[in-house]
Amino acid sequence: MRRIIIDASKCQGCKNCAAACMHAHAPPGSELSFDDTRLEPRNTILMNDKNEYKPLFCRHCKEAACAKACITGALSKDDSGHVLYDKDRCAVCFMCVMSCPFGVLKPDRESKTYIVKCDFCKDHGSEPNCVKNCPTKAITVATVAEGRG
Repeated sequence: MRRIIIDASKCQGCKNCAAACMHAHAPPGSELSFDDTRLEPRNTILMNDKNEYKPLFCRHCKEAACAKACITGALSKDDSGHVLYDKDRCAVCFMCVMSCPFGVLKPDRESKTYIVKCDFCKDHGSEPNCVKNCPTKAITVATVAEGRG
C-alpha cells in the first residue's frame, strides 16, 4: 500500500504542500489564496511548543476510525487501501472528525456542510501534489506493509 510519509525534521513550514493541495482541488481558473475559505488544503502545518514544524496529513489508516464511525458509508477504503470520502453520501454528523485520533479530518471552513480530507490526489497522477511540490523532500510516498497504522 502506498502512503504519504512525513519526515518532520525536514519541514521548513513553507506550506508549498498546502498550496499544491489547494491547486489540485481548485476549480479551473481559481486564484489561490490561503484566505479564500472555498479553497482548503487537506493537510496542515502546525508548530509545536519547541518551534518545530509538524506536518499533519491523513495516514489512510489500515483500521480507519473515521470510516468505522461513518454511519452512511461516505468514508470507505478503496482497493489501494486509501480512505476516500464521498461528499454526496455524507450526513454531516462529524463523527469521522471526532473519531480521527490524529485530528486530520475537518469540516469545510465556509459552509460546514462537508468534510475536507486527503484523497491522495487520486485524479491527479501517480504522486500527490504535496509530494511533488515539497522542496525539502519532507513529504514522500512509500509502499508500506498493510499491517502498519
